[in-house]
Amino acid sequence: MKRKTTRAARTEPWHLYAWQAQSLLLAYPDEQFEQHLALAARVAATLPEPVARPLLRFMAHAGQTALADLAAAYVATFDHRKRCCLYLTYYAHGDTRKRGLGLLRLKQTYAADGWRLGDDELPDHLAVVLEFAATDPDTGARLLTEHRAGVELLRLALNGDGSPWAHVLDSVSATLPALAGDDREAVMRLAAEGPPEEQVGLDPYASPVFLPDPVVGGPR
Repeated sequence: MKRKTTRAARTEPWHLYAWQAQSLLLAYPDEQFEQHLALAARVAATLPEPVARPLLRFMAHAGQTALADLAAAYVATFDHRKRCCLYLTYYAHGDTRKRGLGLLRLKQTYAADGWRLGDDELPDHLAVVLEFAATDPDTGARLLTEHRAGVELLRLALNGDGSPWAHVLDSVSATLPALAGDDREAVMRLAAEGPPEEQVGLDPYASPVFLPDPVVGGPR
């Protein structure tokens, strides 16, 4: 039997603040976004430098961009490109029946913690997972680690496109365990093949040869 090499997630007190800030910055930039930027800036000042630095880079860009332009860029990036999908179960299951089971498990996990979603929210949206992780860091860290390959593939795609949201994903990645073993293989497989059963309209992913190791946040 092949030994699983994925590292267990370990949380630090600052993780919940980082995940809350990242959640706000990965949500659609609506009329409350300026308030979210201000809150995230205050949070970033308390975070380790490798986690804070990419957040500040994104916020510098967002602060100089008209809200309408930022919203249009968000839609063009996340709604029109499968390779930049924010829904984490898509990377694991594609558009298959197994994805429905993955969504159900997430809802059950949230419900067991007394956490309820809005009617317009899907449980696997990265901003939602991060928001939950900020309320229950141990369970949230487990969910993020389970979807580590998808998070990394999204990070690669955004960096390959030169998207400003790549900075936010860089920050998220820096809070998670280093890619190793099964996780690294999963990223390479997804980059080469795409999600399960998804063949039509899938843009090629960035090469996994550029995978860096996260610099903070993983177990020591």
